[in-house]
Amino acid sequence: MNRRAPLLALALLPGLAQAASFDGSQLAVWWAVPFAGILLSIALMPLLLPVFWHHHFGKVSAGWSLAFLLPFAVIFGPQVAGQNLAHALLADYLPFIILLTALYTVAGGIFIRGNLRGSPGLNVGLMAIGAVLASFMGTTGASILMVRPLIRANDNRRHAAHVFVFFIFIVSNAGGSLTPLGDPPLFLGFLKGVDFFWTVKYLLPETLFLVCTLLGLFWLLDRYYFSREELKPYDPTPDQPLGIEGVINLPLLLAVMGLVLMSGIWKPALSWTIAGTEVGLAQVVRDGALIAVTLVSLWLTPKAVRESNQFNWGAMQEVAKLFAGIFLTIIPVLAMLRAGLAGPFAGLLQAVTGPDGQPLPWAYFWFSGVLSSFLDNAPTYLVFFNMAGGDPLVLMTTLAPVLAAISAGSVFMGANSYIGNAPNFMVKAIVEGRGIRMPSFFGYMAWSSAVLLPLFVLMTFIFFR
Repeated sequence: MNRRAPLLALALLPGLAQAASFDGSQLAVWWAVPFAGILLSIALMPLLLPVFWHHHFGKVSAGWSLAFLLPFAVIFGPQVAGQNLAHALLADYLPFIILLTALYTVAGGIFIRGNLRGSPGLNVGLMAIGAVLASFMGTTGASILMVRPLIRANDNRRHAAHVFVFFIFIVSNAGGSLTPLGDPPLFLGFLKGVDFFWTVKYLLPETLFLVCTLLGLFWLLDRYYFSREELKPYDPTPDQPLGIEGVINLPLLLAVMGLVLMSGIWKPALSWTIAGTEVGLAQVVRDGALIAVTLVSLWLTPKAVRESNQFNWGAMQEVAKLFAGIFLTIIPVLAMLRAGLAGPFAGLLQAVTGPDGQPLPWAYFWFSGVLSSFLDNAPTYLVFFNMAGGDPLVLMTTLAPVLAAISAGSVFMGANSYIGNAPNFMVKAIVEGRGIRMPSFFGYMAWSSAVLLPLFVLMTFIFFR
């Protein structure tokens, strides 16, 4: 350790000059600065420096990653830094990006042919279908599959951004709450022992309330805009009979769903330890098979189908580069949360517990939800799952209202910002790639604050008191 390291340690760690191991209770909140920095960059740079951001967002993500990793390596040592980097890469980022790439590629190879007319009724119907599909093929798969026909249906309207804001609310988030296949937090709960059909039983009323209310609000808003809409003088989409092309991808989509489910059920004893991170056989088989499915989709899908879908890798590249920085800079934030009462976020644990020592469902709903709006909602779910005791049998029965609150907050409130759930950012990138101007980071949050937050308050009184 060089001479400056003790001074840096004193600045970042309360009362410690050196640290032999990585313990979240030893960290000061300053370690969250790189994570906050990348979030603010995503929020502000597209507004203030659009040209620079468009060409260099990957470098910005890498810069904030190094702003965390280099001081971390100096203070805790290269070995600890390397192990945490390997864990973020092998256990979190690679499985995430491999699954996302498979869904993006397979769903992007399915072309729903036909020139649908983007009336309020049709838009509601497409979103309702997407919401149903989201719980079975994941919010990512449903979003990628349904957003393109929705774009074509509304490509002759001058004002269509609100359509895709509500699409993110409904399809990219709320619709994925009924099975572990729908959203990563629920899948992690499944891996921890929560029954596959538990979410259907305990989250169906909340999901129906939120999805149906959002569909109703959207219909009223879209009807207002549609009645005053000045349609473009021409329709960019030619008339053609309704149909589906690229059907080879339908069984491949089922294969992706099956592989995800398999990795949660199959528990082989064989595993390998790579740089301190255990990588099980099930993960290797799943990720290897997902890569194979991706390649098969690229090989077998006719080129004309992807051209009709205007398929390109721009949205996937943006998500991959930005989330690499997010997954890395989030390491100290999650460590501080896991430290519980011993860490700098001790007040969070106290806030979700009543005077009688019992967990408060409404508090779990809001705290897991607010954090999931900006942090990765999957590890956030695990943090609160463990805060509530971590015993799946107890959480599914005696503390079922608490587990329902954690699940609902983690899934539903991922819609509060573009970075709350990966499909949000992907939908934004796809829509903007088709020439439709989406709200800025804060503009989107103005929509979510006006539409979603009042509904979440109402849901608190109805379901999570």
